[in-house]
Amino acid sequence: MENKIKVIVDLNIYPLEAIYGAAYVFVDKAYIFLDSKEEEKVEINFRAKEGTDFSTLEKIEGEFMNELLNYTLRLKLSETNKKIREYVVEQALFSALGREEGILKNNEEKFEFEDDPLGIAIPWEDKYGKK
Repeated sequence: MENKIKVIVDLNIYPLEAIYGAAYVFVDKAYIFLDSKEEEKVEINFRAKEGTDFSTLEKIEGEFMNELLNYTLRLKLSETNKKIREYVVEQALFSALGREEGILKNNEEKFEFEDDPLGIAIPWEDKYGKK
């Protein structure tokens, strides 16, 4: 019995990036060869490393398919949340400018720390008087 297993993956279901990610997880367990003999399909060949039997290779195949599904979902979620991530990073970088840089207000003038249009920084006693 050969110590090889072949899996054919449809690129219409699983993106190539997910195949690469899932394959990388198993490079320490088996030799992995990717080939594209048909358009829109990728052939993945697993060859056992020394000391690996066929039943272990079959187990690796099943785990690979689960990992492929995992990476596909990660890519889809990443694509879905791209705008939110960009916004969060933009806000983090914007706030990292610091107070000395100032914040642009209406894209024209700088807004300094001491400016307080809502009156938040006014002490309680000045705002409401002493009792």
